[in-house]
Amino acid sequence: MPSPHYVAYFFGGAFLANALPHIVSGSMGRAFQSPFAKPPGQGLSSSTVNVLWGFLNAVLGYLLLCQVGDFDTRSAPDIIAAGLGALLLSLFLARSFGRFNGGNV
Repeated sequence: MPSPHYVAYFFGGAFLANALPHIVSGSMGRAFQSPFAKPPGQGLSSSTVNVLWGFLNAVLGYLLLCQVGDFDTRSAPDIIAAGLGALLLSLFLARSFGRFNGGNV
């Protein structure tokens, strides 16, 4: 499989990881940081904006994983590419948003 598929899987995993906190926070009725807040990424967006943003991220993640190449959940390289994208973005977001939510102790 050509390497561009692995790049798509990496970003697909990252988009899915980013979808989770937005959908969960929005579904709980909580405001959360988003790119649409003022200032972007620091202020809080409404729960509705977060659900919509999370859903868009989930759709993009799905498209990158399931519509590019032949993603196989039994293929270690495919899972590693997607998992690495999810892990690295999650760690970056934990450090970035931890200062706003008390996570950087």
